[in-house]
Amino acid sequence: MKQREHFGSRFAVIAAMAGSAVGLGNIWRFPYILGEYGGAAFILVYMAACLVLALPIFYAESIIGRSSRSDTFGAMNKLAPGTPWRWVGLLTIISPLLLLGYYSVVGGWSVEYLFKSLSFSFTEVPAEEVPHFFGRFISSTWQPLFAHTAFMALVAGVVLGGVRNGIEKFSKLAMPALFILILVIVGYSLTLPGSFKGVEYLVKPDFSKLSADAIAAALGQAFFSLSLGVGTILTFSSYVKKEENLLVSGVGTAASDLLFAVIAAFAVIPAVFAAGLQPSGGPGLVFETLPYIFNKMGEGMPLLSTLVSSIFFVAILAAALTSAISMLEVGVAFLTDEWGMKRRSATLVLTFFCWSVGILCSLSFGPLADVKVLGLTFFDFLDHLCSDWLLPVGGLLFTTFVGWKMSKDKVRDEFTNGGTVNTRLFDTVYFLMRYVAPVGILVVFATNLLM
Repeated sequence: MKQREHFGSRFAVIAAMAGSAVGLGNIWRFPYILGEYGGAAFILVYMAACLVLALPIFYAESIIGRSSRSDTFGAMNKLAPGTPWRWVGLLTIISPLLLLGYYSVVGGWSVEYLFKSLSFSFTEVPAEEVPHFFGRFISSTWQPLFAHTAFMALVAGVVLGGVRNGIEKFSKLAMPALFILILVIVGYSLTLPGSFKGVEYLVKPDFSKLSADAIAAALGQAFFSLSLGVGTILTFSSYVKKEENLLVSGVGTAASDLLFAVIAAFAVIPAVFAAGLQPSGGPGLVFETLPYIFNKMGEGMPLLSTLVSSIFFVAILAAALTSAISMLEVGVAFLTDEWGMKRRSATLVLTFFCWSVGILCSLSFGPLADVKVLGLTFFDFLDHLCSDWLLPVGGLLFTTFVGWKMSKDKVRDEFTNGGTVNTRLFDTVYFLMRYVAPVGILVVFATNLLM
């Protein structure tokens, strides 16, 4: 039997899992979500959501993955043979592939905007023209498809390298670089006149702006950002050595994800205030508002503006790639483990599938804009299906499996490495996995149904 690959060190584990977590959810989605829901108050709710909801689900996936040493489908077959639980594994193979189908379209936007930045597109036209770039770009036919294709090719290239030579090497390089790049942007953003108002917005909570919608958005953001419920953490955990401390890996991943989200907010929001714009710019905040800001920076200093904007979109691209490779790896692990396919064949087959789904999502902003699924475009339908339903369903099933199906002794043995670590904290973590996280997920469902 072929020996299963594994990560080479604790840093590699945290880098890969943090890479799966740190993505467009942090640098693209988090700033505009907190802009819509009140700034600092939303950050506090998000922190609480990560602690009491996201971490327990993370540990549930980690326990399933490492104890089974298998893909999501094989994990359920090993831990609950002959039961319907194997279909949970199949669901969490399909979910990340659908998620990657539309995620890669947004990743392609980062490819295109990096090209625009390097070609001085943000500095050679009047500032009022820049925000219109985005609408014209995504509604066209061929440019978004080329960008989507380029992004998927980059993802496939990393996954083809395997766990140690592909995912691990890329994550160990990309994650530190990503933090450095975003810190450079923060440093520049905070020097802009008027940026202090943005800092106040991020550090002074206004709890009057919190609502049930805001709390549900924080819970949903925790799911989206940490890549929970789609089997990515489970799959990566199956590559983790038995002696690795799951508690440390989980805290390291969650802390990295939370820290990066807050840093990204400090990179974006102060610059938005400095430009006299509103932080509630919606999904276009990064691709419409910031290029406008870069244009204003470039008045008299086009080279500096081009450098800053290029660094920013390199950071977005790197963040998108680190998450996307984990989504593709879930399906690749299934095909190599269960069907005996070679990694190369599995990667190419699934890349083609995700690329094809992405074509429909990309064209839904242009030629297929009038084609609806339950009243939504292809892109919006997949976004709603994955973010609001498949991710929470997966998280609920994983925590239910660990909390109620697996024996407590087996869960304790896996989490504490046979009783050698984390013994005092086990009961607390187990309580959160068994009771608190499922209730939190049900709150997300209830809010989604009522909204």
